[in-house]
Amino acid sequence: MISLRQSISIFFLCCSTILVNAQSIKYSSGKSSWNADSLGNHRAVLNFNGTGTVAKSIIEWRRRDDDPSQKRIIIQDAVTGAKINNYKTGEFNNERLEVWFEPKSGKGTYYIYYWPYKNEGRANYPKGVALAPENSASAEWIKQAGLQQQINTRVEEIQSIDSLNSFYPMEVIATEKEMQNLMLTAKGKDYLVFPEDRAYPIKMQDKIPQRWIQKKPSSIFEGTALRGEFYAFQLGVFAMKDIDNLRISFTDLKSSGVYSIPVKRITCINTTGITYDGKPFTPKVNIAKNLVQPLWCIIEVPADARPGTYIGTAIISAGNAQKSEIKLSLNVQNGIVNDGGINEPWKQTRLTWLNSTLAQNNDVIAPYIPIKRNENRMEFLGRAVELNDDGLPKMIQTYFTEEMTETKTTPNNIITEPIHFHLYDKNNKSIALKKNKLAFTQQQPGTYSWKNDSYNDSMKLEVTGTLEFDGFMSYKIKLTANKDIQLNNINLHFPFTDEASKYMMGLGLKGQQRPDSVSWKWDVANKNQDGAWIGGVNAGLQYSLRDEHYTRPLNTNFYLQKPLILPKSWGNNGKGGINVWKKGSSVLADNYTGEIVMKKGDSLHFDFTLLITPFHTINTDFQWATRFYHKYDGIEKIKNTGATVVNIHHANPINPWINYPFIEHKKMKNYIDSAHAAGLKVKIYNTVRELSNHAYETFALRSLGHEIYSPGKGGGFSWLQEHLGKDYIAAWFVPEIKDAAIVNSGMSRWHSYYVEGMNWLTQNVGIDGIYLDDVAFDRVTMKRIKRVLTKDGHPGIIDLHSANQFNKSDGYINSANLYMEHFPYLNRLWFGEYFDYEKNNADFFLTEISGIPFGLMGEMLQDGGNPWRGMVYGMTNRMPWSQNADPRPIWNVWNEFGMTGSKMVGYWVSNNPVKTGVDEIKATVFKRQGKTLIALASWAQDNKEIVLDIDFKSLGINPAKATLKAPDIKNFQPGRSFNIGEKIPVEKGKGWLLIVE
Repeated sequence: MISLRQSISIFFLCCSTILVNAQSIKYSSGKSSWNADSLGNHRAVLNFNGTGTVAKSIIEWRRRDDDPSQKRIIIQDAVTGAKINNYKTGEFNNERLEVWFEPKSGKGTYYIYYWPYKNEGRANYPKGVALAPENSASAEWIKQAGLQQQINTRVEEIQSIDSLNSFYPMEVIATEKEMQNLMLTAKGKDYLVFPEDRAYPIKMQDKIPQRWIQKKPSSIFEGTALRGEFYAFQLGVFAMKDIDNLRISFTDLKSSGVYSIPVKRITCINTTGITYDGKPFTPKVNIAKNLVQPLWCIIEVPADARPGTYIGTAIISAGNAQKSEIKLSLNVQNGIVNDGGINEPWKQTRLTWLNSTLAQNNDVIAPYIPIKRNENRMEFLGRAVELNDDGLPKMIQTYFTEEMTETKTTPNNIITEPIHFHLYDKNNKSIALKKNKLAFTQQQPGTYSWKNDSYNDSMKLEVTGTLEFDGFMSYKIKLTANKDIQLNNINLHFPFTDEASKYMMGLGLKGQQRPDSVSWKWDVANKNQDGAWIGGVNAGLQYSLRDEHYTRPLNTNFYLQKPLILPKSWGNNGKGGINVWKKGSSVLADNYTGEIVMKKGDSLHFDFTLLITPFHTINTDFQWATRFYHKYDGIEKIKNTGATVVNIHHANPINPWINYPFIEHKKMKNYIDSAHAAGLKVKIYNTVRELSNHAYETFALRSLGHEIYSPGKGGGFSWLQEHLGKDYIAAWFVPEIKDAAIVNSGMSRWHSYYVEGMNWLTQNVGIDGIYLDDVAFDRVTMKRIKRVLTKDGHPGIIDLHSANQFNKSDGYINSANLYMEHFPYLNRLWFGEYFDYEKNNADFFLTEISGIPFGLMGEMLQDGGNPWRGMVYGMTNRMPWSQNADPRPIWNVWNEFGMTGSKMVGYWVSNNPVKTGVDEIKATVFKRQGKTLIALASWAQDNKEIVLDIDFKSLGINPAKATLKAPDIKNFQPGRSFNIGEKIPVEKGKGWLLIVE
């Protein structure tokens, strides 16, 4: 029996042989010895031992792709490297190639490259196009070739450019004749089972590998595991007819009738699971005729298991097929592994992470505090909610100051009256409902839930609400018709106060001052819009309208391929929409449905979510002291810049593969240990949205259908087309290392794997946090991530970057609106590519870039940002990402002034002690005892001269002795002094940093 180590070696080095028509073909790695971008990833190595000008060979290549005869072959002379133009083909199909060619150098080695591609499209989003066949042979040579019938050229081996690109052995197909013989021997059976070792992931679902022809179907699986190991294996089911609802169950594995591995330790990830938010579920598995379904099974071997052979049974059944039993024989050896052996992921040991519930309990995460309830009023960090008797908010308040650096005792009211529904009958008369008593159903430090029913003869309205410790509220509202009814309209009203509705973002609006009126209609096919944020700096509310079928859409260039699902209730076949306007003392957000007809027993779900902003005060000292270096580089070099945190992107030696930082983890740990010794922290790029094709679990995840990977049109880089075939979306690609990513589906068990992976990296590699480059998971996963990153005293720093997603391919969504549910757990924003720091106004900066209305601070990216405008929000750019935009000169001013411990008073604060006298020129002050740093920035259309109106008493400075100086800052401003009251010239688009003391 081949040992596991030998099996893995065989699989990755691809150096075994198989017997094909009495010709032994060796499969091997070409060790990147040719240019795959021009020649393709595969070649046959031939040896010509004949005479004359015609070589003939038959290559039994057993290809898996469609229409191989429509793809080019390239023949090369191994001696000279020259391309051979004189060749012709005969039989040319998936099974074999019959070929004649001119052996220019006589006897010796020749290469036939097949399936070459031309990469079109963008470098990071290539479109691999298979090259069409050529007809370059001369007529005279073709005539000579026709005379050569004897094979005089031997196939020595088939090579792939490297082991990752190899087809051997699981993508080397069975021939049609072999399949016919298999069918004959299996006549009368509904399906065949091919037990398979974990070292050979099943990769094809539309074909059977030659390996299975040689092994034959079997009712026995034998494997070898260590004590404590998460042992994975496969059962490949080949359907002889359409199979419905395939199931698998297990018995205990017993050894000598005394010791056992209980059945509760055995699972199949394809037929049972736990959702990313902790709910058990049973995936339905159907198999179409002539297709293969891999069943990935995991045996969690107890650490205290006695060595020996454990025997049990896997029972496969289906709704329309006979049962079959597979004998499981597991030889448990004496050695023991820790943590299930997950430090060896090539053994598929981490598949058990898919069903993890790690960090699922909604425990309170710092700096948040437990919810406190007094009757219907609930208080939590900086905010409070009081419920009305129908379960909807009666009052929502925050206690943050305008500066956003502190809280106060007097509240900021967000709404003027309770949030409420209006139901209008067909005559447009309001329908009254009788309410039951409000009942709290859950009271935990991190979560409070309640419910209430309202009803009349015609309908019943069921309200279920939840508040979480970070200010997230979720409502599930079900309207059921007790008889046939016709409603003229259903309205949900959010009545905002003036103070909490100064700005608006969403519904097609960029972050700006709220317009006098907004009229919006649903358009989910093109727009990722289902709500808005309306608020002031220190009080606001984001809401999102949903129904029971809500699922998170794709984002970041992929929205149009998986958009929002139109809520049946709110969207109402295009009749619904949102209007925002001033009504009396309120700014009313009116969410309406239009006319609705319901039959008796019909139900509609009017769900919605709320985020009460800000989430906490801004941490200015963290902003001044935490300085990111966003590049893999030498530790000493980084230390000398003054940076304190290193962000390790992907595509470098210690984190090469996108969103799969597990392969080079030893190198990563060595680097992090060195950084820690130098006083630096290290964060890594790792998120969910797309996944590298280098992931060990790629094909196990593909076996789950569309649960992990999104459906799509395929294409992209050649590896994806060659090994995945179809039905995926190609994502980011790194040409230098040929890392090709695949788009994730959205909410799936991969998020649980992600949480476990982050926990493992924190505990075993020592990462200090993560850098998120856009986010494709929801707040449930974000909370789990923050818990594992901050466990055991780890800092758990998270910063989020986003490109501006207000564009067609992203569905015209504001990045801040899209990711606001994650803001409670972030430490910094970096918004981002395609954000225009020159043309957009100060309100856009404040709401969409700075993070301040949400308790965050940020940095700028595109073209280095605008340093003058950035500073009125405490922002710089990030080094060394943008050329000619080095933040160190400003960092030096921070150091010399003493920014740590200063109090930031933004231009948005009503009692800001410095006024410019020009609305388009903003002034933010940073106060210390006896001195103040003033940041000035202009959004004016032309150059201005201003005189500062300074409240010296507020600053604690004697005006008679005060000086006003502009320190010399490279690429920012020349050094100079101003007299108090002197006119200060301010160039358009620029500003000053001034120190008054």
